[in-house]
Amino acid sequence: MTRRTVTASVTAAVPASTAFAAVTDWQRQGEWMPLTRVTAEGSGRAVGDGIRAVTGIGPLAFVDSMRITRWDPEGRCDVLHTGRVVRGTGTFAVDPLGPDRSRFTWTEELDVPLGAVGRVAWRCGGAAATALAARWALRRWAHWAEARAALRDLPLKG
Repeated sequence: MTRRTVTASVTAAVPASTAFAAVTDWQRQGEWMPLTRVTAEGSGRAVGDGIRAVTGIGPLAFVDSMRITRWDPEGRCDVLHTGRVVRGTGTFAVDPLGPDRSRFTWTEELDVPLGAVGRVAWRCGGAAATALAARWALRRWAHWAEARAALRDLPLKG
């Protein structure tokens, strides 16, 4: 299996602790991640807890099951993707850029499925489409987090 890395970052006008709380508010991830519904097993804030994301519509949806492998309440969550379609690792990291600004970086190291066919598809547009979708989702997240923070509709700490 071939592993490929996709990374996207966005800056938001919210403190890092608020940003991390927003990033890891799994049940609300569908508010900024298109066509996605997420649930957590356990608190969703500890090593070993599970996360289940369903992305898509009807029969075109797929399940992305994850297990938290690292939890740093100061701004980092690593997951292991254990599903049939999405396999590999992911990192959600938030870095402070001052008292009221932060950067959210999302990195996925994905195992490209389907052998040679998957590798060709990845080279022929899959990589670009994945990166574009990640950047778009992060821009949506920044607007969402800033709006929610202004309304005081987010937890103050993760």
